[in-house]
Amino acid sequence: MKKPQIITYHGVEIIYLDFTNMKRESDILSLEDEGARLIQKYDFNTALTLTNMDGMYFNNTIRMHFVKRVQENTPHVKASAVIGLNGLIALMYKSFVRQSRRNVKLFSKKEEALDYLVSFMDQHQSNYAD
Repeated sequence: MKKPQIITYHGVEIIYLDFTNMKRESDILSLEDEGARLIQKYDFNTALTLTNMDGMYFNNTIRMHFVKRVQENTPHVKASAVIGLNGLIALMYKSFVRQSRRNVKLFSKKEEALDYLVSFMDQHQSNYAD
């Protein structure tokens, strides 16, 4: 089972949730819950998140669960990026983002998303709450 990861890009910590090709609803919900617990360990307005949803199964239950978790995480998140969405799923996700009331930017390439996230951080600031 996949777990949330903390990756470092240009010296900046980014929480990475990799849903790539996940098809089981229970696994998707579990990873989202673990990601939320990790995000909520960060101080307010400090966490950077990158989510890869390439090939992920998506239904209304998952959508509603994501909306709930994203809303709970919002105070902790400075910036979010998503990769791996296209076509109808991208349109559905944009609707989800509006519903969650959080600024989440979609990217086609991981490096572009990482560069975007790093642009939000002062290189000298620690973003992890001890």
